[in-house]
Amino acid sequence: MKKERQIPEDPAILLSFLNTKLRDFYPSLESLCDDLELEQPALTAKMESIDYHYDPGRNQFV
Repeated sequence: MKKERQIPEDPAILLSFLNTKLRDFYPSLESLCDDLELEQPALTAKMESIDYHYDPGRNQFV
């Protein structure tokens, strides 16, 4: 089973999930995507659909 199936589908819940993972476990979005086998462009597009963008300086979606 692919790891990506373990992430929330709802964008608002996904936002919380991602920011928590970034804060607690990953130094960058790239490392999170690599580890969870996620497509970074698709993930950022999903977050942009609810007007959130990745800020590398803060290592979170804002």
